[in-house]
Amino acid sequence: MKRIFSGVQPTGNLHLGNYLGAIRNWVHLQDDFECIFCVVDLHAITVWQEPGELTAHTREVTAGLLASGIDPEKHIVFNQSQVSCHAELAWIFNCVARLGWLNRMTQFKEKAGKHKENASVGLYAYPNLMAADILLYKATHVPVGEDQKQHLELARDIAAKFNNDFSKDVFPLPEPLIFGEATRVMSLKDGTKKMSKSDPSELSRINMTDDADTIVKKIRKARTDAEPLPETAKELEGRAEALNLVGIYAALEGITADDVLAKVAGEGFAVFKQQLADLAVSKLGPIQDEMRRLMADPGYVDGVLKDGALRAYDLAQPNLEEVHEVIGFLRS
Repeated sequence: MKRIFSGVQPTGNLHLGNYLGAIRNWVHLQDDFECIFCVVDLHAITVWQEPGELTAHTREVTAGLLASGIDPEKHIVFNQSQVSCHAELAWIFNCVARLGWLNRMTQFKEKAGKHKENASVGLYAYPNLMAADILLYKATHVPVGEDQKQHLELARDIAAKFNNDFSKDVFPLPEPLIFGEATRVMSLKDGTKKMSKSDPSELSRINMTDDADTIVKKIRKARTDAEPLPETAKELEGRAEALNLVGIYAALEGITADDVLAKVAGEGFAVFKQQLADLAVSKLGPIQDEMRRLMADPGYVDGVLKDGALRAYDLAQPNLEEVHEVIGFLRS
């Protein structure tokens, strides 16, 4: 069966963008793929994390995955740092990837900003670790958002160079899986910016731990414009905030933006926001209730991660040993 690897960072405030853009899609993939879902805590520490918060956030994200419908018995759910093969293969890939490749990575430039000389080496080499995550399990497909496509292309370049350098097809070239509606959920306060846990305004995002009243309040306060809703999504071009809210509704309902507009064309945003709030509460409420239940039982969550790490190691270690042999590392 085709194999998927995908990861999510444990940096707190799991939000609607994470759910609609990634986690919900992962749930749908479980019937057609062998899935490996990883809480990527090694990636998280490329920027400073408070140790206690990192532990709590790892459990919170895991609870979010399970509450959303990820099955930890049929598939593998674990946190990255429990399988040391990731870090070891990442070092090997540091010696395969070229500086010129990493210099072209736009995410480093965006995250480091004007202070790139003070950024960690880990942040710079982040794409090599991502390549190791994927290729360690010889994943055939990777669900990615538009902002991660460049990193997946780098993983393919690393795989191809390794195979070519050693004249052996060790790694497959993983294919991207890119989804449709609301793969890129935007801020409720600025439709030109991605919904993000790092935004200082809590009103910019719907957190997966928000209660119903908070969700309603945030949607009611979301930025819009004065024009009524049109009949087609094409007519929303240039109206970023309106397009974002319609896209969120479409994703929650599992329909297209044009389908949404066919029902609400001509309405003002006061009415549409209430409809969106009601839909969001009804869809997210059961997930949030289960997520809170799991977060109250950290022993269970830790057990899922430990079991997943053991199963992930069983898959990863033979592949890493193959890499050692191909490179020529001596093993007694």
